[in-house]
Amino acid sequence: MFLGVGLKVLSALLFTIMAALIRALGPDVPTGQVVFARSFFALAPLMTWLVWRGGVGAALKTRRPVGHALRGAVGVASMFCMFAGLARLPLPDATALGYASPLFTVVFAALLLREHVGPHRWAAIAVGLSGVLAMLWPQLQSGALASALSGAEGASETAVGAAFAVGATVLTAGAMIQIRRLTQSEGTGAIVFYFTLWSMVTGLVISALFGWRWPADGREAALLVGVGLVGGVAQILLTESYRHADASLIAPFEYTSILWALIIGLVAFGDLPSAWVAAGGAVVVASGAAVAWVERRLGLKRARAAKAAPPSPTV
Repeated sequence: MFLGVGLKVLSALLFTIMAALIRALGPDVPTGQVVFARSFFALAPLMTWLVWRGGVGAALKTRRPVGHALRGAVGVASMFCMFAGLARLPLPDATALGYASPLFTVVFAALLLREHVGPHRWAAIAVGLSGVLAMLWPQLQSGALASALSGAEGASETAVGAAFAVGATVLTAGAMIQIRRLTQSEGTGAIVFYFTLWSMVTGLVISALFGWRWPADGREAALLVGVGLVGGVAQILLTESYRHADASLIAPFEYTSILWALIIGLVAFGDLPSAWVAAGGAVVVASGAAVAWVERRLGLKRARAAKAAPPSPTV
């Protein structure tokens, strides 16, 4: 149990470091190339992990290529939006907005998977979304976010980043729903491998179509390599954490990334969240934690019910 929690916290730290590397690259590096680097350089730790687990053959086998394609399409779109937002927003702001994704996941699970969502979770989601509105309020009030969404010239970089970050939260929730569907028949190795492959090819194709830009110097090249290596290791640690502890137990530890984002953002970039982001982010974190707590209770109830149920008759 403690190993699972430790791996989860460490993965949150590494994902925050990856986000900081993307923030350091800035908006001048094409997002497609960042997506390509994130996937291409992640292959080394990913394949090492699969060989160590003896799961290379299993990772290449799939019965649902269309499902992987759908997960890849939604996931890559989310990655593009996320990276574009990170390049334009202070690190704590982008991290706090990303916490809205689990709230949208519950909404999509109710609509698409027909999962039952009780009144307590709906209330937590409503409160959490009000926190998202609070974080975006300065952009909404000034009209900057509307300008960014409409593609108007002269829109502020912060507003454009906020628009991308919100899009990433919604798309990430959609990707999580597709992952839930895939886990019914596919192994973790296959899901991770095919998404990495899909995002690498997509990033390369888009970069080729819209103009490849070679790294300006060694620093930029090192940042791109670091994005992939750190992101790949973080993904492996996240996956391993779920092997050593229940998902409902370790899910709340995802929120440790806001602490890492505050520390790294302040030290590396001098980033400090605004009052609106701090207040709204606190509401979103509290709502997400409440949803995780309710889901943990429901999971424990289902487990007890399954143990108490009599065995099915056999012929």
